[in-house]
Amino acid sequence: MAEELGTWDDEIVLSGREIAEDKPQDWVLEAWMERKPGTAEKGALAALFEGEAPAIEAERLPDEDWLTLSQQGVEPIFAGRFHVRTADYEARADLTDIVIPASQAFGTGQHETTAGCLEMLDAMKRSGVVARNIADIGTGTGLLAFAAREIWPSALQTASDIDEVCATVVADNAAMNAVPLGAKAGEVTMVIAPGTDHPLIKARGPYDLLIANILAGPLVELAPDFGKAVTPGGNLLLAGLLETQEPRIRRAYRKQGFRLAARLVNGAWSILWLRKRR
Repeated sequence: MAEELGTWDDEIVLSGREIAEDKPQDWVLEAWMERKPGTAEKGALAALFEGEAPAIEAERLPDEDWLTLSQQGVEPIFAGRFHVRTADYEARADLTDIVIPASQAFGTGQHETTAGCLEMLDAMKRSGVVARNIADIGTGTGLLAFAAREIWPSALQTASDIDEVCATVVADNAAMNAVPLGAKAGEVTMVIAPGTDHPLIKARGPYDLLIANILAGPLVELAPDFGKAVTPGGNLLLAGLLETQEPRIRRAYRKQGFRLAARLVNGAWSILWLRKRR
């Protein structure tokens, strides 16, 4: 999409939706931006249409935490051995139950990439993977770090995110799920850092399991760092990439000595389990 739009203003976020199922040709195009749209913004939107553009209406939205609001009332998800829910729903005694409330951080389990990572972690365990030193880079809500701890409870656990709000979110979610925070085996240590650029992350490495559910661009950029951070024979779980972006990701990590162990596709998203050659 970005390539087709050329010099598109990245601060304008677009979304399209059908008006009704019985009117598949009728769509609404919505655009969100921080500022009041002016002539330039309206002109950019009008240029997306062939011929005469439809009327463009502007509406000021109330100052709300839209990310949190969008996550409220979501149905529980089932992924592998995991049941991820908000506090509005009952626990499932037959599954590993994790409570993740709506928050300002990514990773409630609703997105295909997060759910796919949960399934892949379960598949790793069932295939015999033993993890003693785990890092979750871009942890968001802490969900994948908590899930890894449930599977490998005696492992050393490190979680990080570039967004400072995640420190409080992870602490709150850890308390809600009786996950101890700390530096000992079986506890989760949370730091704020871009990628692996933190003294503690580097000191604790290399890792025999590194998880990164972020985006395709950063995954390519971080390939050399992840290559250094994973021990020979270790495991790397990557997500946040579209299936169409998978070849580029796999090429980047092949150069770092990783080979594909397994993959799954959830919706349009690929989840990759890679192993580093010994």
